[in-house]
Amino acid sequence: MPDSPLQHERDGHCAMRGTCGRKTFFGKELPCPTDAPASEDDVDRDLLVSLCGAEFAQGPTCCTTGQLETLRDNLDMAEGMISSCPACRNNFRSFWCQFTCSPNQATFLNVTSTQETTTGETAVASVDYYVSEEFGSGFYDSCKNIQVGATNGYAMDLIGGGAKNYSAFFKFMGDEKDMGSPFQINFPNSYPDEVTPLDIAPRNCADSDLGSRCTCIDCPSVCPAIEPPPPPGSEPTCHVGLLSCLSFVLILVYSLAVASFICGYALQLTIRKRREKYERVALSADTTSDPPFSPRGHHRGLVGASSLAHHVDGDESTGAPSETRNLGRGASLLDPIETVQPRQYRLNNALRRGFYKLGLTCANYPWLTSTVMFAVIGLLNLGWEKFDVETDPVRLWVAPDSESKLQKDYFDEHFGPFYRTEQIFVTANETSSPVLQWDHLKYWFNIEKEIRALQSSPHNYTLDDVCFKPAGPEGFCVVQSVAAWYGNDLSSYDPNTWSQHLLKCANSPVECLPDFQQPLGPEYVLGGIPKENTDDSTRYLQSEALVVTFVVSDSLDTEIQGRAMEWEFTLRDYLADLGERIEDEAGLRICWSTGVSLEGELNKSTNTDIKIVVLSYLAMFFYVSLTLGSNSSIGRDEEGVVASLVRWAKNLPQFFRTTSDASTRSIDSRNMPSIFPTLPRKLFIGSKFSLGLFGIALVILSVSTSVGFFSLIGVKVTLIIAEVIPFLVLAVGVDNVFILVHELDRQNLMHGPNAADNTNYTYGATTPMSPTVSISRNRSQFDSSQSHDDSVDAASMPLYLSAEERVARTLAKMGPSILLSSVTETVAFALGALVPMPAVRNFALYAAGSVLLNAILQVTVFVSALVLDLRRIESNRVDCFPCIRLPPRIQLLDPLPPSSGLGTLAKFIRKHYAPLLLKPVVKGIVLLIFGGLLALSVISIQHLELGLDQRLALPSESYLIDYFNSLDAYLEIGPPVYFVAHDLDVTKRPAQQKLCGRFTTCDDVSVANRLEVERHWPQSSFISQPTASWIDDFLRWLDPEQSRCCRVRRRNPQVFCGERESDRICRPCWEGHDPAWNITMDGLPEGEEFMLYLRRWLISPTTDQCPLAGRASFGQALSLTADEERLVASHFRTFHAPLKSQADFINSFQAAHRIADDMSEQLGVSIFPYSLHYVFFDQYAHIIAITQQILGLGLAAVLVVTALLLGSWRTGTIVTAVVAMTVVTILGVMAVWGINLNAISLVNLVISLGIAVEFCAHIARAFMGAGSGLPDGHPAGQKERDERMYTALVDVGPSVLSGITFTKLIGICVMALTHSKILEIYYFRMWLTLIISGALHGLVLLPVVLSLAGGPGFPLQEADEEWMSHAIRTDYEYSPFLADDDSTTSD
Repeated sequence: MPDSPLQHERDGHCAMRGTCGRKTFFGKELPCPTDAPASEDDVDRDLLVSLCGAEFAQGPTCCTTGQLETLRDNLDMAEGMISSCPACRNNFRSFWCQFTCSPNQATFLNVTSTQETTTGETAVASVDYYVSEEFGSGFYDSCKNIQVGATNGYAMDLIGGGAKNYSAFFKFMGDEKDMGSPFQINFPNSYPDEVTPLDIAPRNCADSDLGSRCTCIDCPSVCPAIEPPPPPGSEPTCHVGLLSCLSFVLILVYSLAVASFICGYALQLTIRKRREKYERVALSADTTSDPPFSPRGHHRGLVGASSLAHHVDGDESTGAPSETRNLGRGASLLDPIETVQPRQYRLNNALRRGFYKLGLTCANYPWLTSTVMFAVIGLLNLGWEKFDVETDPVRLWVAPDSESKLQKDYFDEHFGPFYRTEQIFVTANETSSPVLQWDHLKYWFNIEKEIRALQSSPHNYTLDDVCFKPAGPEGFCVVQSVAAWYGNDLSSYDPNTWSQHLLKCANSPVECLPDFQQPLGPEYVLGGIPKENTDDSTRYLQSEALVVTFVVSDSLDTEIQGRAMEWEFTLRDYLADLGERIEDEAGLRICWSTGVSLEGELNKSTNTDIKIVVLSYLAMFFYVSLTLGSNSSIGRDEEGVVASLVRWAKNLPQFFRTTSDASTRSIDSRNMPSIFPTLPRKLFIGSKFSLGLFGIALVILSVSTSVGFFSLIGVKVTLIIAEVIPFLVLAVGVDNVFILVHELDRQNLMHGPNAADNTNYTYGATTPMSPTVSISRNRSQFDSSQSHDDSVDAASMPLYLSAEERVARTLAKMGPSILLSSVTETVAFALGALVPMPAVRNFALYAAGSVLLNAILQVTVFVSALVLDLRRIESNRVDCFPCIRLPPRIQLLDPLPPSSGLGTLAKFIRKHYAPLLLKPVVKGIVLLIFGGLLALSVISIQHLELGLDQRLALPSESYLIDYFNSLDAYLEIGPPVYFVAHDLDVTKRPAQQKLCGRFTTCDDVSVANRLEVERHWPQSSFISQPTASWIDDFLRWLDPEQSRCCRVRRRNPQVFCGERESDRICRPCWEGHDPAWNITMDGLPEGEEFMLYLRRWLISPTTDQCPLAGRASFGQALSLTADEERLVASHFRTFHAPLKSQADFINSFQAAHRIADDMSEQLGVSIFPYSLHYVFFDQYAHIIAITQQILGLGLAAVLVVTALLLGSWRTGTIVTAVVAMTVVTILGVMAVWGINLNAISLVNLVISLGIAVEFCAHIARAFMGAGSGLPDGHPAGQKERDERMYTALVDVGPSVLSGITFTKLIGICVMALTHSKILEIYYFRMWLTLIISGALHGLVLLPVVLSLAGGPGFPLQEADEEWMSHAIRTDYEYSPFLADDDSTTSD
């Protein structure tokens, strides 16, 4: 556009020049309006050139020397923030030099109003400053990314009020304010024709000339292009559609397996139908010659059929004994025993002999055994004198030798512990108006005054005594609150002005500096701020919460720390009281935390669930006590309690009749009317209530002894041990009690007083078993009318043994099973001690010790109690009251047919469950179902998350839960993170260049540069704020342009000047230095000179005149030696992005370590990251590897122990595989049920591994002990394995169900009532999954797999053969197992 005549008239003219006084007495000088031509009068040319450059070296100007001095002071205030970027600095100077001194000032500046000063002169009140858009945008762009390390913010926050564009930047600088322009400067977007806007070429921070080019930290466009690391979870993985490759393969393989099974089964059915059609004619011919019930009929799949045929049909049988003698357990019992050549396992025999001798000794000397064991236990319990509980969260959950713990200790030692924060979130209740309103602010400001005035007891400490003061002891406390924006006083505001001031402070924190002189951004004091897509001008007023933080100093000095804690206890009590009344008083709510809150609430969590834990124990106790005697041989032929009461109620009316015909009365005494019912003797004598109580007492004693022993050697107790260990040991220990008691019941059936007439047997004699004759199943073996020569020889009759002998045989049989399960559990629990976390390690040690001690007490003291209880029963003494002895009851009626002693559960397993499970088609279905479950579990494991939300460890009613919820919802900034560089000689230039970032010779991958690059990738680095680089601020502090910073005496440069000393006697430190201060670092201090200036910088106060001084900003960022001659370590502070989830915390930890490791490797400098939460998340860097290692070692231990004690690597491998599948299933359920993988769940996995063995060990050992000596690979091996598994299920299946499954299930179900989330999630859920999964795998999958591929067994000793023989000859209804798939059920 061509220039207008008016424009030519304005060239060379001024719009204002000189000063005309002040607006107020304390105000700044105001310029005088004028339209005179520019002049060379009253101009300090040297000062003008130093400020505005060579272009003003000559010619007229529109400024005077007074204006230049004011300009210099104003520029100095900004220089400290922008001097690191020459482009911004020079643009800034050009902008204000043209405004103040340009000889063509009138062409782009127009005075729009004037005012009268205190001297009566007319001064400028407002002007319009016309600036081209090109220069405005270029000026803003050159400055917008400049960082201010001391505040972890940007220079634009301070010089531009956080402006987002050049218009807002100019408006902030032009607004009239006390700390800014003394008059209003407006920047119109449009301008009249007569005006020529200021349109000079702006400098760009990426330009190559030294007067423009900035470093990467302040100018991202010059940063080297580096490929950012992928965000966590976005790493490329193998996928087929939406499925991972592993999931796809598992689904494909499983689908093929199901299809193969269906096709195979259909083919088998077709073949079977054709074969049955062909054989029907032959079978009908055979049945015409054989008796209908001859064992020859349909003997195809009947194990032991040839033996039956041989002894029924005599010599006419054509069956060859050699072909059928070893066809299963039934065959070994029915064929002559002398024809069997069974395998023997020396370790098994040695263990049985050892346990037999131990049981016999304990049974013969019960009181001596108990005395000796209790004496040893008593000695171990002396360790309770050193009992100590660990409550410190760091020492509780962090391994003392973990990398993060060592780094935390290093940080605390060299820089001091991290501050103690007292934080409050203030929100409005649901019915109240928004939290930001006049009444709420007035109320809360008074609350803050009360908090500042709080005095602790007994030493009367106040906040001022314990708070953190960045400016030193005489400074102000750091209290981050909205109140700080108002100077902690609302008296200067009213309901109409408070909101405007708040918006001004939120948009420009530098205008509302708190008393501790550090800008408070809105993200520090407001929570739930609406996103920026809403109205930016008022969005802060819609914030949902006030965030108030009192920063209290922490120290390694216990006295200083004690003062802080004493005041925090007072604050805690005050806030607790305030929380109860604030809603009624002001319609507000608070969520809060103090430095002592977390530890106090963690300690309280144990007490809240004590009722639930005790109730769980009581439920298991009553179950154990009431069910132990359910299978007792005492009163087996009697009616039950209900039947007795019904009979008594029917006969009771007869008691009141006056006459009665005696002939009509039953001779049965049970039908005689009586006042009181005749209850069965089993209720009084056969009960084992006291025995169950004693067994549970041993569990408690084992836990107590474990605590005593480990306390003696210095292992501290944790609160979770007190809650869980007794429950765990009770659940584990009760299993062995059931197994021993049930086995003793079987021994009593075979060898007890009611098993045979004592006159027919010699005490202690042993008789070989050779049951080779037919059996009458409807006739009692005790029937005297049946002669010994009739059908049953004398050698096959039951043998009476003493109580001691029966108890010894009980332990001989079940001792190896107890040893197997106990050793495996102890080893598995002990492996949990490999987890370095103290709480977990101690838990594992206490659990392993308790389980081992409990097992020892059970095979010694409990065995002694067994024989004492057995003597009580056989002497007809009442349970719990052994002094009361009931007279023996005389039976006049014939006894009921003897039974096998099987309970309802055992009969169900024998008649229904075992035959069904061992059918070939059912086996296939079972394998498919569990194979599918395994595949689903593996797929689910891929989605298992890491972490442990600290809210779970708190009581459900804890006030900290609301605080942590508010922390996630409202806090807009993440925790600080420090990158610590140590063992580096920073007095040498190469070391300085490895740290700095604002000089041209800094290393491209220096600490400051690398952190700046990472800041641009918050999704990967989790770093969101600029870095506070002490070395850059320190070296810039030496810049002579910062005339109010480093100063020395003119006459004695060795003496530093104070901040108030006059410039007449002081000069900048580096003034006149050769070479001069420059951005290439050439000539900057090194060696002793570096330390000299560094020590001064660290004690120089940070002020408006010198914001680069180090005392407030970096006073605690450097660690010097005691003589202050060497720098030991320093840190670079930045902030994480807001961390909302456990995954965020874990990823931030990993990202920081990745960055530190990369810098250490590239720079050759020792660097590590530190943030307050790192010590708690260090475990997740290794948790997966530790899980794999511990579970792998545990499974290896299970394999070795089971293979050795079972005598078969094949069976041991199967058991180990089933245990592994159980654990994998638990892992799969964890991912579905919201259970994260952490140290607690890892220990539970180890516990699961140990307990899962219990579900398998007894079944596997019974299977191995039911062998008949059949050679491995024999054609009839499948039938023999089926029979062995059938026998094992009937033998120990009820004990596994009632003693292991139901006991744990009852206790765990009660725990569902808990109020503790950590107990609910990591114990109730995991253990419930363990019980269900363990029972299913142990009682369903394991029998199927063993029946298909189990190793060859070993015959049990005589006692077991006697029991089976006895069961066969009584009403056991046992028939040889029909193992063939086309057999029919004969039961």
